[in-house]
Amino acid sequence: MWRSFPIPLSALFAGLLTAFAGGLAALPAGAVSPIAEVVCEPSPRMTQRLKRQQGATLASTGLRGPEEVIELWLDPRDNWTMVIAYASGTSCIVAMGAHWSRMQPQDPA
Repeated sequence: MWRSFPIPLSALFAGLLTAFAGGLAALPAGAVSPIAEVVCEPSPRMTQRLKRQQGATLASTGLRGPEEVIELWLDPRDNWTMVIAYASGTSCIVAMGAHWSRMQPQDPA
């Protein structure tokens, strides 16, 4: 079933291709992408899903534009999920991965 996306599908897929350019080539034969299709749903439902099903917590956020917030969710096993939350009330998972590591700030001196 097709859903109405708050951004053009071509822009979304171009971003996904860029994000997964190296990773998908490394998948073994027969492997399936962790996000075979873009998952979008109302933001409160997305938040509940990430918290309850994955045990994830919101680690950081950043503005992507006047109507988009990028959210980074981390679970206890250091798996990560990147979500775009739109002002319209819809959130979409745009990338997922594993082995997230937190970097300590470096002294510039």
